[in-house]
Amino acid sequence: MIYIRNAFIRSPYDPRVPGRPEAETRVADTDAAPSNTTTSYVTHNSRESSMQEQKQGNPAVVGLAGFGLTTLVLQFHNVGWMGIGPVIWLGLIFGGLAQMIAGLQEKSTGNNFGYCAFTAYGAFWISLALLLMGNHFNIYVSSKTDIGWFLVAWTLFTAILWIGSMRIHGALATTFTLLLIGFVLLDLAHFGYPELTVVAGYELMVTALAAWYIMAHLIFADVFGRDVLPVGRPWIKA
Repeated sequence: MIYIRNAFIRSPYDPRVPGRPEAETRVADTDAAPSNTTTSYVTHNSRESSMQEQKQGNPAVVGLAGFGLTTLVLQFHNVGWMGIGPVIWLGLIFGGLAQMIAGLQEKSTGNNFGYCAFTAYGAFWISLALLLMGNHFNIYVSSKTDIGWFLVAWTLFTAILWIGSMRIHGALATTFTLLLIGFVLLDLAHFGYPELTVVAGYELMVTALAAWYIMAHLIFADVFGRDVLPVGRPWIKA
């Protein structure tokens, strides 16, 4: 069957109607005046099959999941609710490796923002976990000030992505605004204001939840086939 506008037209080559006189007549007619009906049928089916085969998952959902979860657990440690152990392992695996893989997959989608952000922050978590392990085992030990400058560099990097995020949509701009504020608070905490570590902890918990909101937006849009969670307009318009 071939759907053209509001009518279904059976192809003269349809094997489901062998021997029908009208089918034979139309086959004969095609010798004199070739029809595009069968070609349209094959092309239509090929396109549908190709679309089904090419549909892939959005790597951003994994990147946002890893970023949000690892950030959340680190802040549980920063406010004094838990030890550092789970942060190390999450930083290496979910926030680090999984997020980096998601970032590398973004390359094939042509999304430079996601490619840069997920790959970079995946590397951030791996490097932070190894830095903390190095301090524990007395290998390439980093002082509090060293870690402070490490965070300052990431603050500057985040500021660049923060500007780009404002051109995408409101939810992403909100997430990066919160992330940038969190980095600034941690910078200050490592340079003479340690009481800000707890403040940064609670603020970055909100950041993690904001990242999960975007993750849920992407997942629900795919599952329900419509925009369930709005993300808002870009803060900066072209």
